[in-house]
Amino acid sequence: MRVVVICGHGDNHVEPVEIEPNVYEIAPTGEMRVPARVYGSESLVEAMRTADDQTLAQIQDVATLPGIQQFAVVLPDGHRGYGFPVGSVAAVDADDGVISPGGVGFDINCGVRLLRTGLTFQDVAGRESMLADRLFQTIPTGLGPGSSLDTDISDVRGVLETGVEWLLNEGHARKADLEHCEENGRLPGDPNAVPTEALKRGVDQVGSLGSGNHFLEVQRVSEVYDSAAAAAFGIDLDEIVVMIHAGSRGLGHQTCSHYIDEFERAYPDLAESLPNEQLVYAPLSDRLAGEYRSAMNAAANFAWANRQVMTQAVREVFSDLFEEADVQLVYDVGHNIATEEHHAVGDDEQTLLVHRKGATRALPAGHPDVPDAYADIGQPVFVPGDMGSRSYVLAGGSRSLERSFGSAPHGAGRAKSRTQASREYAAGELQQALRARGIFVRAQSGETLTEESPGAYKNVDEVVHVCHELGLGTKVAQTTPLANIKG
Repeated sequence: MRVVVICGHGDNHVEPVEIEPNVYEIAPTGEMRVPARVYGSESLVEAMRTADDQTLAQIQDVATLPGIQQFAVVLPDGHRGYGFPVGSVAAVDADDGVISPGGVGFDINCGVRLLRTGLTFQDVAGRESMLADRLFQTIPTGLGPGSSLDTDISDVRGVLETGVEWLLNEGHARKADLEHCEENGRLPGDPNAVPTEALKRGVDQVGSLGSGNHFLEVQRVSEVYDSAAAAAFGIDLDEIVVMIHAGSRGLGHQTCSHYIDEFERAYPDLAESLPNEQLVYAPLSDRLAGEYRSAMNAAANFAWANRQVMTQAVREVFSDLFEEADVQLVYDVGHNIATEEHHAVGDDEQTLLVHRKGATRALPAGHPDVPDAYADIGQPVFVPGDMGSRSYVLAGGSRSLERSFGSAPHGAGRAKSRTQASREYAAGELQQALRARGIFVRAQSGETLTEESPGAYKNVDEVVHVCHELGLGTKVAQTTPLANIKG
């Protein structure tokens, strides 16, 4: 087996060993309770080793969490994050483990949903620019307030408590939308656990895209790898689909920040001892852990509702422009969340709290949590690339449970920081280059464009190839961008 030497956890030199193709493992050292498992090609793992990235050092810190089971996981899109790497999975014992807000992230339940439109490329050809304009005018983008739905505090509390179900009752969702959403768009959230200031921010942000790497993209299905799975998902070659990537906006960010501060105050000795304050955690049996979980679930409900309201806006735009359009939800899955699940650990089945930070659930065919419509195929998984290349639709893989607690990559993963990308790319040149390739981009600022330049991301083809080869997710279809809306 090939050995790669890196400078890792603390001052220790650690050696991730390639134990099989595309699978590396870092043996426990220091305070690590379990190995760190890294999935990636040689070049993807090499990128994680750089001094600026520190992904492999961070995952060793994650492996020290009390109650962590089997191994701490880095997926092929993994890169440096706050405390936990982005693209990581950590499963802890539901009784004796801990919960860490850093293992969920600031954008609680940021996620991706895919819509099918019933249109083909020929139906929209020549109207892409107009479509980009209408979507950009209709759906609020960028930092700060902006909403596709008029709400008050009472409405937001309803969203936090029952998620997409609240929107169904108010006429802003279809029953099929709930049935094609992870957890039916609702976790047991408590609005009273969400900080007051976060609640107030939610009033102005239901149905808005936000900024950063969030996007709404009109795409063309450019290749189908598995016709049976594609048919089950309701998509076909040359069809027009819409991918939405957004989260819980300022409400989620403020909720996470609030509880990190609360954890640090409640556990000062622990916070002081950690290599990064955003690794701070609380035992699941503690009151504060329960409060955070209730707030996290509520913010997750907000994120699902946020994407749902934008879906309604997409339906309105498409129905206005294309008489034959029929916009339906394929699936919606989050990738910043901690959920209680049952998993095999050794010879036993255990109840675990699975932290997924920049990782999407990828349950295989036959799993009880896969919607009935996809039971024979596996859960739909979406892996967005960059706005200049392509994205992928996968199905939950046959080995995802054993390898990654039923998880797959959530995107291409960043190769360059936002600061570095801003220095290297010019917004005008980027937009012109994309336009020459038939991709119409609308954004609130040139800064967002440069930060999200295609060159700032890893090769999504390579990420998906590793995912497919390891059985985390199997390739169903590839999509290419036509119009991209950013904050």
